Amino acid sequence: MGEFQFYNTGFEAIFAGLAGTFIAQFIKVVIYICTHKKINFKIFTTTGGMPSSHTAGVIGLSTSVALIEGINSMLFAVSIGFSLVIMQDAAGLRRAAGKTAATLNRLVDEFVQKNQEVKPYAVLKELLGHTPLEVFCGMLLGIAVSLTVHNFNNIIAYFA
Repeated sequence: MGEFQFYNTGFEAIFAGLAGTFIAQFIKVVIYICTHKKINFKIFTTTGGMPSSHTAGVIGLSTSVALIEGINSMLFAVSIGFSLVIMQDAAGLRRAAGKTAATLNRLVDEFVQKNQEVKPYAVLKELLGHTPLEVFCGMLLGIAVSLTVHNFNNIIAYFA
């Protein structure tokens, strides 16, 4: 049985994508603590906010594929195509859904205030998507994480 290889393999690409997602979610918790002066670990599992963890993950994966397979490879073309769809969805459809939820929440709240006999209702989640800036910052984070993972592996491989 062969020795486990991490460097320049699919494992490196998967790790870079997952690390980008995890780091983005961690940054969201830190930003929440700084702005609200309290800890809320539920932020770690939510969508929306700065930076886009979906974008950081898919761009981390795509950047790793580019570093390992080359930017002229079919695998990179598929990977970056997938990433662009995810990024457009985050800033487009999911953001629009969040705005729609905010409008519905406001309308239902106004209706409930006028009609006190209404039963309790569930408030829709409003923070679903991302602004273009949040997506852009997620992209930069994904690239940085992937480059860091790849270069760290080069250092390990050099001394191994």
